[in-house]
Amino acid sequence: MTGYGHPLLFGSFITPAAGDPERTVELAVLSEQAGLDLVTFQDHPYQPAFLDTWTLLSYVAARTSRVRLAANVTNLPLRPPAVLARSVASLDLLSGGRIELGLGAGAFWDAIEAMGGRRLGPGQARQALAEAIEVIRQTWAADQRGGVRADGEFYPVHGAKRGPAPAHPVGIWLGAYKPGMLALTGRAADGWLPSLSYLQPGELAAGNKIIDEAAERGGRSPDQIRRLLNVSGQFGPVSRGPLDGPAGQWAEELAGLALSDGISAFIFAGDDPDDLRRFAAEVAPAVRELVAAEQAADRAGTPTKAVPTKAVSTKVGPTSGAFAVVPTPDDGTRRSATRLWDEADRPAGPARDPGRTYTRRQQAEGRHLIEVHDALRGELDQIHELIEQVAAGTMNAATARSHINEMTVRQNNWTLGTYCESYCRVVTVHHTIEDQSLFPYLRDHDPRLGPVIDRLQAEHRVIHDVLDGVDRALVAFISAPDRATDRAAALDNLRAAADLLSDTLRSHLSYEERELVEPIARLGFG
Repeated sequence: MTGYGHPLLFGSFITPAAGDPERTVELAVLSEQAGLDLVTFQDHPYQPAFLDTWTLLSYVAARTSRVRLAANVTNLPLRPPAVLARSVASLDLLSGGRIELGLGAGAFWDAIEAMGGRRLGPGQARQALAEAIEVIRQTWAADQRGGVRADGEFYPVHGAKRGPAPAHPVGIWLGAYKPGMLALTGRAADGWLPSLSYLQPGELAAGNKIIDEAAERGGRSPDQIRRLLNVSGQFGPVSRGPLDGPAGQWAEELAGLALSDGISAFIFAGDDPDDLRRFAAEVAPAVRELVAAEQAADRAGTPTKAVPTKAVSTKVGPTSGAFAVVPTPDDGTRRSATRLWDEADRPAGPARDPGRTYTRRQQAEGRHLIEVHDALRGELDQIHELIEQVAAGTMNAATARSHINEMTVRQNNWTLGTYCESYCRVVTVHHTIEDQSLFPYLRDHDPRLGPVIDRLQAEHRVIHDVLDGVDRALVAFISAPDRATDRAAALDNLRAAADLLSDTLRSHLSYEERELVEPIARLGFG
């Protein structure tokens, strides 16, 4: 937990572009597949180049199953709160409790007025927002007796029926910058959702202070208010400024915001699928590790820098001692009857020294290999899920192929191992290490690992071919004749290819962990 006691969340902030609506939806689906926690869209009902945000949220809710969804933020002047409350609650019920309510007082008043909305001054807009929050909360309180009653100047409601209640306690997150709005956040909201690009240095801390003080004056704990942040920038091989550089730099800067300013949710604004995948696969895990390391050090009373120079896994305890990292075992489960290698003839590395102890950081380095592999195992489950969607007719094969080709497991190419590229970009801050591959380093520093590394590299080439086999099976399914027997045969071949991939990759990952987790911890990167 961090940021006033809230767990870290990572999300996407996608432009609701109407020009290619399917791409907009696919970016949301990709966000879920990549492992993000939250998908958000800006809400500008007067913008004809945008899809209507609440219609889009409903459609995306039907296309996803896990990720949380929110407007970022809802344009209140064009969405009356009593109706908005029912829209939010209805979608929350339909989606299984996955909707949050980002809410704003309004901007671009010329456009709002042109759509029939009422132009308000800053003080009026803030008062209208306060009234709206009260109406929304009363509407959701379906278990209370009597109707909704609010005698506000802007949103008077006299006896409207309550309900429906949302499926879960929906958070109301305010897009706020000025002192009056920040104070309202502290008094009445569940979260603060600004954009980093609109803030000057020191304004996060100043905003937190106003929110905290307003919460305490209203009899609330500041911990009740989550601190969220929209972030944007560029990924690149070298640092060119804040949030402009390698994923590891992003991770350190966001971890610093989490530790110093209590931010517990980072929402990446961008429409490039590669950037979304990198944010999800590289930045988010590294931020979690950096924050967990700092918090563990604080609990142990260990002096550290504000952000550690290397990420430390949340799954490794804060103390040094015997090697405690447990590789993921191969449970022997196989989907396919095909065997592409003999597991019995795999070489083993040097035996572990039972008397050796390992520092917390060394154990974390070993654990990180397992975490990267866990992400790849998760992608295997996604591949099987995509194929079953194709079988059920809820996704076409071409779209499934596109998704699979965008996954980390496909992009890796298996030339440097499943570990080095992610580890070097995400965890270490030494830029020279980014140019090194893991296997040559380990071979140089412990030649006894040579036979193991040779075998792993040979298996990488096999896995590459198996991945190509999945792609060929997808292409064959796409081009199969429309006759039912031909389609069924092509689908059987596709499932068989995916089963073989699952078997070979899971077997390989377990072997790699068994042989390399301890050497990585022992040898490091120099």
